[in-house]
Amino acid sequence: MMNDYAQTLRRHRRLAILRFLEASPTYTSNVSILTDVLNSDGIGIDTSRDQTATELAWLAETGFVTLTGQPDFLVVTATSRGVDIALGRATHPDIQRPSPRR
Repeated sequence: MMNDYAQTLRRHRRLAILRFLEASPTYTSNVSILTDVLNSDGIGIDTSRDQTATELAWLAETGFVTLTGQPDFLVVTATSRGVDIALGRATHPDIQRPSPRR
């Protein structure tokens, strides 16, 4: 069973990924960039490349992103459902709800 802290990190990782994609001009990024973003001072969620890929696979299975490319270079694009989650217009129990933006 996953502990509460690990579950909270996963929920925040998923939201951070979707918010970054929503803010990207083409709603697209890749595993390497997303891992760097999650580890940045602005986000601060310690994340390995494997953890990022695992979260992207989960987000793809649930219909919030699409994945293309090879396993060693995955390209991810937010779906309209993923953008709705990032903006707080929709919610999912396994993704942190965004705080109101100023």
